[in-house]
Amino acid sequence: MLQRRSFLLTSLFALAGGAATAADPWETLRSGKAFVLLRHATAPGTGDPPGMRIGACDTQRNLSAEGRAQAARIGRLFRDKGIRQAYVFSSQWCRCLDTAALLELGPVSEQPLLNSFFGGRANGREQTEALRGWLMRSRNDLPRVLVTHQVNITGLTSVVPRSGELVIATIGTDGAVSVVARQTAET
Repeated sequence: MLQRRSFLLTSLFALAGGAATAADPWETLRSGKAFVLLRHATAPGTGDPPGMRIGACDTQRNLSAEGRAQAARIGRLFRDKGIRQAYVFSSQWCRCLDTAALLELGPVSEQPLLNSFFGGRANGREQTEALRGWLMRSRNDLPRVLVTHQVNITGLTSVVPRSGELVIATIGTDGAVSVVARQTAET
């Protein structure tokens, strides 16, 4: 028997002149005016084992079976919301690349600016500012989905996302990032 999965949408609308603006965050995403920061799906543990190497999945913390199923559910959520194709960018960590591929929204492009700085937080501010600049210059004729890590999302938005949580955000011409909505897959 299939378990029903429900998706909890917690909207955090940006304030404009003290009043909340009520817009469909998925429409904002479909129009290219917003982008998604997605924390990789469930990969048990914290950080990575000593000796972790990019490109060597056997040296990293990887998705669990539940994490793989979670990533596939997130991909179905995108399609249910009318997004069948997107620019998908990912950290070079295997758990992010696997999450991105399991979304089935299009080819996955590695983006080193999405790599975790958990082990080197001194570089976090510089990397976050470089990511902000890249976001301002990147194409937006299709939805943009960025699969990354908690520290990267927190550095850019101050949100501390759960595994598999989507943070839908916009970026202004001044580089200010505004969170439009957050969504998680719940069992």
